[in-house]
Amino acid sequence: MYGATRPPLLFPGVRRVALVFLGLALALLSAPLWAHGVNENDKAFIEGASGINIIPYMYLGAKHMVTGYDHLLFLAGVIFFLYRMKDVAAYVTLFAIGHSSTLLLGVLLDIRANPFLIDAIIGLSVVYKAVDNLNGFRTWFGIAPNPRAAVLIFGFFHGFGLATKLQELTLARDGMIYNLISFNVGVEMGQFMALAIILLLMNLWRLSPGFNRSAIIANAALMTAGFVLIGYQLAGYFTQGA
Repeated sequence: MYGATRPPLLFPGVRRVALVFLGLALALLSAPLWAHGVNENDKAFIEGASGINIIPYMYLGAKHMVTGYDHLLFLAGVIFFLYRMKDVAAYVTLFAIGHSSTLLLGVLLDIRANPFLIDAIIGLSVVYKAVDNLNGFRTWFGIAPNPRAAVLIFGFFHGFGLATKLQELTLARDGMIYNLISFNVGVEMGQFMALAIILLLMNLWRLSPGFNRSAIIANAALMTAGFVLIGYQLAGYFTQGA
């Protein structure tokens, strides 16, 4: 399933790496990142547009993905210990199938859910992947979820999260199907671009002699970021969204 043995749960001597990844995790608390969604200019375009707008919606889809820190954190966790391109392609394809289906069906069939709860589950997906990378499930429970099934299922929630963002807007019925498909194609393009950068950096990092040690801290930071996302969304649910 994975191309390399996962590192043990504890390793000493990683202070500098810890500080770097702690800084990245704390960056999630910054105001610009919490603005993840549809900005005012894009919102104005979507609500004012009519008819088929393939290129603009592709651009909006790609923009949403490359600025979607929650999606990117999950993808980074998914490919963290995948060394073969066919494995990367298999997992990313499952994720794409999951989020594409619920994005399209959620909007077209007007299937609604509280966006705070959906985004909290997306945060949970980040925590799951970090724990899985640390081999925590087998260590603590003696059994681990099927990683392919988990990526597909969490992909459904990631797509539903995208759908809730669009459901907050007034979409013109004229050309909606084509626009949604274009938006979804843009999401896939953005995912491909982000994934290419993540893989490049990951492969360079894997060449360093301290990768196994720093991988522990990286996934601990990933888990922390996931818990921060969950806490923020649940706070929003109880104060605004319930």
